[in-house]
Amino acid sequence: MHQFSSQQHPPSPYFSSSYHSMSVSGIQGQLLEVTVVGCNKLKDTEWISRQDPYVCLEYGNTKYRTRTCTDGGKTPTFQEKFTFTLIEGLREINVVVWNSNTLTYDDFIGNGRVQLLKVLSQGYDDSPWSLQTKTGRYAGEVRLIMHYANAKNPATTYAPSAPPYAAPPPQVPLYTVPPPATVSSYPPPATTYPTPPYPAYPAYPSSTYPPPPAAYPPPPSAYPPPPPPSAYPPATYPPASPYYPPGPFPGLYPPPPY
Repeated sequence: MHQFSSQQHPPSPYFSSSYHSMSVSGIQGQLLEVTVVGCNKLKDTEWISRQDPYVCLEYGNTKYRTRTCTDGGKTPTFQEKFTFTLIEGLREINVVVWNSNTLTYDDFIGNGRVQLLKVLSQGYDDSPWSLQTKTGRYAGEVRLIMHYANAKNPATTYAPSAPPYAAPPPQVPLYTVPPPATVSSYPPPATTYPTPPYPAYPAYPSSTYPPPPAAYPPPPSAYPPPPPPSAYPPATYPPASPYYPPGPFPGLYPPPPY
């Protein structure tokens, strides 16, 4: 397991100095419930696909592992509860987040230390805890909800903040069953239609259709036919004279003497 040295691990902002002065004793053999809600802003160890994170918890010789959140990426959700048997003098839980690989070794994402003084004194703690890489850089955070039933000074009232990684509420379907139809004052529709009064068309005696009508007569010509040609040439007017050259017109000169 990867752990931080005291020089690398900064004090948690949720861990006040007042808890150091509290003397919590008599916890040997008591039970502590820890729910791993999820992670946020995790360091991404994958280049192409989404990473598959899981969380490991270690307290003394007790170790637990959550399921692998396939394609959880930077914000996996787990919602898994584990129970630890407390050890006198041991006031922290080591948490490590890994990326599950199929063909190679799992990738280390980050780890951190969860302090138990608050939950042992007040009975409840839902603070997020920071994670760091091997070089001490920020690697995201893990969200835990811890319960301790035998706290000496339990908080009288506390309103746990809603976990940001909880499963979303069930959605109402867009299409619901329509309400039952009310009794209508209109009469029910007729089940059958009345027979129409129109006579039916006579059926053909055979399966084939009747023969088509005779061909239509040719249309009348728009112009009358031309007259037949004559066997004689047409007469000219006036008629030609039998003499050549033609004589003068009669009545103008006296006829020549013989």
